[in-house]
Order: sequence, then structure tokens, then C-alpha cells
Amino acid sequence: MFRSNPCIICSRASMKMRVLTDHRDEGSQLPPNPRIICSRASIKMRVLMDHRDEGSQLKANPCIICRSEKSACNPFRICSYKTLNLKSFRICSYKKTGVYTPSIPPASLSLTPLSPLSFRVCHNAFMAPEIRNIQRHVLPNGLVVITEPMSHVRSVSVGVWIRNGSRREIPQENGLAHFMEHMVFKGTERRSAEAIAREMDSIGGMLDAFTSKEQICFNAKVLDQNLPIAFDIISDLCLHPRFDSTDIKNEQQVVLEEIKMDMDNPEYLLHETFTRGFWPEHPLGRPILGTPDTVEKFSPTVLHNRFKEWFAPDHLLVTAAGNVTHDQVTDLVAKQFGHLQPTGGLEDHVAPQTSAPIQIDRKPDLKQVHLCLGVPSLPIAHDRRFVVAVLNNLLGGGMSSRLFQNIREKRGLAYAVFSEVTPYSDAGMFTVYAGCAKETIGQVLDLTLAEFRALKESPVSDEELLRAKNHLKGSLMLSLESTSSRMSNLARQELYFGRFFTLDEILASIEAVTREDVQSLAQEFFRPEQISATVLGPLNGFTLDRNRLAC
Repeated sequence: MFRSNPCIICSRASMKMRVLTDHRDEGSQLPPNPRIICSRASIKMRVLMDHRDEGSQLKANPCIICRSEKSACNPFRICSYKTLNLKSFRICSYKKTGVYTPSIPPASLSLTPLSPLSFRVCHNAFMAPEIRNIQRHVLPNGLVVITEPMSHVRSVSVGVWIRNGSRREIPQENGLAHFMEHMVFKGTERRSAEAIAREMDSIGGMLDAFTSKEQICFNAKVLDQNLPIAFDIISDLCLHPRFDSTDIKNEQQVVLEEIKMDMDNPEYLLHETFTRGFWPEHPLGRPILGTPDTVEKFSPTVLHNRFKEWFAPDHLLVTAAGNVTHDQVTDLVAKQFGHLQPTGGLEDHVAPQTSAPIQIDRKPDLKQVHLCLGVPSLPIAHDRRFVVAVLNNLLGGGMSSRLFQNIREKRGLAYAVFSEVTPYSDAGMFTVYAGCAKETIGQVLDLTLAEFRALKESPVSDEELLRAKNHLKGSLMLSLESTSSRMSNLARQELYFGRFFTLDEILASIEAVTREDVQSLAQEFFRPEQISATVLGPLNGFTLDRNRLAC
């Protein structure tokens, strides 16, 4: 049973509140009201025992919780409801990582025990509320600047995000976004490639970049006093690349070697083959790196034309997190990018049509067989995205997941086995991967399908659901402890949601997922007719047809 009232301990209104039974004896002066406390699953609750009667007085030391004479214990009211008339109770603030529960009060307190009243105390009482000071500013030319100060750190992470990934490429230019990301590091009008590297090394910073299907990002992490230098370097990369013809030829060889390296990686090759069949004839189905045929044809003219189109200010987003103010970042951005002229909004993406092929790729030289099963999933901003996250965590998202336990731990059939979600702005993909011996590929396939079937037929247990939620919550909160993670989080929320969700909102959304939600989504996802399968390796006569994918 849940109520949506604010927690009477930490006053966080966005959390689900659990109504607990009041364990009272007949002599208790508490009215027959249930006690409402925070049931946020990611925060451990401590059970305390009240050993006082109406007239008892608590002494300052020792603490009745941890019995430490060094603690600074402050009075704290369990309930602020006027109708409950609860007495003041002292909470130990000496050990914030745990609370000791004495079975008998210290003799020095001379307390007359009552029948114990059980209280669950919200651990949020020891914690400052999560308040993210996120600020957003749009320059006159359309460039968006978003910052989040983190005054307790000495670093700053800053990123320039281009809203053009590989899915905006035409087929003949497949791989151009990734190649352009490489080329800006080959030198600018002001710096050589070596000067870029030396300048970042001289301030002890980290400079990086990546290309995805929907963005290109250039980012740096430096000490706070070195932010102006780092941002000057990133701005130079994004504004003044040379695209020298000799550098282009050299980098084409580098990227061709990168493609060969990835093609020699069976897991990479498996997923590229799977994705190409899953979204055929669509940019999302093409490789980010491109192909040897397309990469070899890139020229300075092509690079300059696409650069002007893609790197326009109204296509850019700058995010920063760390020991920095919003005005500092805004001034730096305006100085470097304020003079640019917008080119107009981006065209909307065309959503892909999903296919469900069965692809068998025989590679007799490999030692393992690699399996990928997948189904269509939901876009990244879908209302049920948290149900997808919980389902993924239950199935193969961690060491306690069903696939990991049943295929690896109990039977020893695979070293790597997991599920993952790959969401985009208008589509998504839910996949399972396993690598195993050629003799056991059939068994691994059948066990995976059995887990699909089990999730469809029966709701997961309360314990399993709680564990999955706690895993997601813990991973989320830990991920936000670094400046680079927060910088990326700011970009993700702006690019895909257009608003910023508080941590409590996200945790509440995870907590709101029910067993029935998970079962319903599993029934929607795991239908035999929409399961795609790719198998790669020394198959030893293994075959696969649609009938075997029944679940």
C-alpha cells in the first residue's frame, strides 16, 4: 500500500511512501495512525527501538544508538504530524554509514522500558537534498549552453556536442562523421597535431572525442583553473580544422586499419551484421566507421562542405560540469562561437522499419560461436523507458541477472553473456549476446529463449524486482559522482528530452515500475515473429529456423 504524501522524515515529495503498521501496546499514547516513512529502495532503513516512557529524559552521553561518547547527537522528531504527539528522539550523527540498534538501553540513562515501538528512520535525514543547479542559456545564433556547478571538486568537464551523427550521412558518405572527428585532430589553422597534444599534456588534462549514430562530441576534463586553455583548444578543433589533403590520405589509412581491426573482432562483426539486418537500408543499420569503399573516396571538398553544414551554431550544444560558474562558461562560449551565423534547423529523422532476419555466418577459423538475439525496443524518451531498463537488468544486465546465473554460473556454458538496450530518438533495439563453444550453441540458444518465455508467462518476484531497481538506482547515483558523467548527462537530457529531470524524479520513476509492467513489456517484446538472430563462428552443422525461436 502506497501513498503519495511527502516523506515525514526527509520531506521529499517525489518518492513513493510506504505505510507501515504501528506496533503499539494498549498503554501507548499514540493514536491508531499508521506511520509514513520513506521507502526509497536505494536508501537503507534502520530500525530503532524507543525505550522511554512519558517522563523519561535522555542524557547527552553516551549516545543511545552507537553508545559513543564522541558523537554529537541531535534531537530529531520521528514524526511531524501534530496528531501523533510523538516524543523527541535522539539520532546518532556520529556514524552516518550505519546506526547501531541496542537491545537494552544504557544503564546510565535509568529508563523504564515500554513495549518497544518500531520505527524505521529515513537515511535521508543524514543527507543533504539533491539540488542540481543546472542553468541554460541560448546565444543569439542558437547555440545552447548548459552548466552545472559542482563546488566540491577541483575539475571541470566540458563538451561541445554536434547534433549530427552517422545517421545523417548519405549512403555514399557513410563514415564521414567519424572521419571528420579524426581529421580535426590532425591540425587547425593555429595548431599542429603535435601542438594540440602537447598543450593538453602541459596542463594535465584529458582531451577526447567520439562519434555515435546521432552525435559527435569533443570533450575535455581539466583542473578548474585550466578551463580557458582547454576550451580554446576544443573551440579551435571545432572552428578551424585544416583538412589538408596529405593529412586526409594518411588518416584514410588509419581509419581503414581501424575497420580491419574491428572486422577481426568477432563480437563487433556479429553486432554489425545483426544491426545491418535489423534495420536494412537505413542509416541506423550502417556502421559508424563506414566501409573501405566509402572511406577511400573522402576528399577535402566533401569534408569542408559537410563541416560548414554540420558545425553551424544552431546545431551545437556546449555542456560543462564541475568547479565553474555559468557565467564563466557562457563568456568563453560567446567569445569563441558568438560570431557564427545559424544555418537553420535540422530536418527530422526518418524512423527505421525493423526487419527480423535469421543470419548464419560460418567462420571456421574462430574458436567460439557468437550469438545475438534481438527485438525492437522503445525510443530513448519513451514513457516506458524505465520498464525497459528494469527488464534489461533482470534478464542480463548484471551478475545476478537470469542469463548470467543460468547460463554462466550454474552451467558454465559461456564467459560473456548479457543483454543490452540500444535506444535512439525514434527507435530502439533490445539484444542478447552470448559467446560459447560450438558444441553448446543450441543449449545456450534454448536457455535464452526459455528466459524470454518465463518473463512472458509469470511476473517476476518482488525480491528480484527490488534487486533490479536497486541496481539501477545505485548505478545511476554512482555515475553522477564525476564531472564528466554529469557533463554527458546534461547533454543527454537536453538532446533527447528538452528538460532536466531531478535525481528524485528518476528514482521515483524506477520505483514506480511494477511486476505487471515488466511482464507486459516482455509479452510485447519477445514474440517469435519479431526476434532477429545472428550466429557467427564454427557452427559444426548448426542450423536455425523460425520455429526454433518459439517462446
